[in-house]
Amino acid sequence: MTVNKRGILAVAGSSLAIFWPGAFIFGFPGVMAPYWQTSLQVGRGSIGNILFFVLAAVGIFMFLVGRWQEKLGARVMISIGAIICGLDAIFVAYASSLWMVYAWAFLVGMSSSFVYIPALTTVQRWFPMRRGLVSGIVNLMFGLSAAIMAPIFGHMLETMGYLRMNICLGIIGLVAGLVAAQFTEVPEKVALVQTATPSATVAPPPDLENSLTVQQSLRTSSFWFLWLTWALQGAAGIAMVTLSTTFGLSRGFDLEWAIVILTAFNLTNGVSRLITGYLSDIIGRTPTMSFAFFAAAAAYWSLPFVSGLTGLAILAAIIGFAFGALFAVSAPLAMDCFGVKHFGSIFGLVFTAYGFVAGFIGPSVSGYVLDATSGNFQAVFTYLGLFCLCSALLIRFVVPPGHIAPEQP
Repeated sequence: MTVNKRGILAVAGSSLAIFWPGAFIFGFPGVMAPYWQTSLQVGRGSIGNILFFVLAAVGIFMFLVGRWQEKLGARVMISIGAIICGLDAIFVAYASSLWMVYAWAFLVGMSSSFVYIPALTTVQRWFPMRRGLVSGIVNLMFGLSAAIMAPIFGHMLETMGYLRMNICLGIIGLVAGLVAAQFTEVPEKVALVQTATPSATVAPPPDLENSLTVQQSLRTSSFWFLWLTWALQGAAGIAMVTLSTTFGLSRGFDLEWAIVILTAFNLTNGVSRLITGYLSDIIGRTPTMSFAFFAAAAAYWSLPFVSGLTGLAILAAIIGFAFGALFAVSAPLAMDCFGVKHFGSIFGLVFTAYGFVAGFIGPSVSGYVLDATSGNFQAVFTYLGLFCLCSALLIRFVVPPGHIAPEQP
């Protein structure tokens, strides 16, 4: 099989593998939040903590997976992620307490870590000259999956019931993830398998030497500006997963129509990952992200003054667009700055900002603010808009070094 065909299969497999973790993280909590709030008799702050547990797992496991994949390979890591994701969906079908939902959230965050970093590493190594584009394709499926599945989740809940819906979703996610994982190995390992086939054309390995170590990366200002951007913009983006539906309900819409706001957010969260990934290859990484974050700030500050469903959906879509840009463009930007060899470990460390900080100051704090202010969304949207504005400025300081010193043996 030629390089192009094998690389395209790697992109397709990576995209399919990340679909179900994305659907469960970005779509499922928003749809299920009103159901869990009623059935478990909890407040909005407690529901907001669901995403805190998702991101806490991301913060812990993104770095670890980045290290483990260097030894075990992408295919093994993604297979593990698929197994966790599928079985976790079956587990939450039997949730009888909020802590069981929190456990589900932690495990689904863990599953996404086992898929996301290996998937991005794989596609960028197959297409080193189109890192933004292929990273955008994988991220497209990560975000767009929720836009596709959120209305389906709502329909399944009404027609199948909570238990049957989750068992069905778990089986589908497990099988699809395991199948997709078989096509996700990096080109260097494919080359080892194909050496027995003289006619096979294998991509040369990428330049692994021109890379910073983890320790060298931590000593750069670019790493910490990127880390802060993920903390702030990550918080502003992920908060909309639970806020969108509850804000729609507060405006008097039925759940079916309130989900439209969440769907709009997730639609552009997905589509922008392809668009901004492609644009970043042309106009630059930081200008692409900065513009998107400025737009998200304006959208957040406008939300309290809009009452129509169409206007709310458009503003949520702008926020989703910026959130997608954060995911799609950060990965190739990190590889531009720090190199290829230790990308998984370094990008995993960047994700600690998303996991340990964004999850708390975004969905958790916003939920408690709403409880304390009797549902004052304007206060929440004001400070989330400030997060976007700060991120638009911070990302401008993330620049590749002029020279990457060779790693010491």
